[in-house]
Amino acid sequence: MRKPRDYDSDMKALRERAHLLKTRKVQQLGDLVIATGADTLPVEQLAGALLVALETKDAVVLKGWNERGDAFFQSRTRRTARGNRDNARGASPDDGSAKPTGGDAGTP
Repeated sequence: MRKPRDYDSDMKALRERAHLLKTRKVQQLGDLVIATGADTLPVEQLAGALLVALETKDAVVLKGWNERGDAFFQSRTRRTARGNRDNARGASPDDGSAKPTGGDAGTP
């Protein structure tokens, strides 16, 4: 005979997982805002820019934004990979180049 399924614990686990995913999404969005330098903008201006982005239907504009976003992430990936490779070889972590961070180093 099969053991009855505990739907309450399954639902609790799903709720916890959904909460974790939502928290991670919010953290990643905050990291993106900081990495792009958009955290220097007033909140109203940033919200306005995001609303315009949502309302934009022009395929040429959207393609241009996609290309800039791809270039941004590729350049960050290369810098991060190069920095990790240099650090693995014993190079100083501060090689004089500015590397954006995802947050304050002193924040846990």
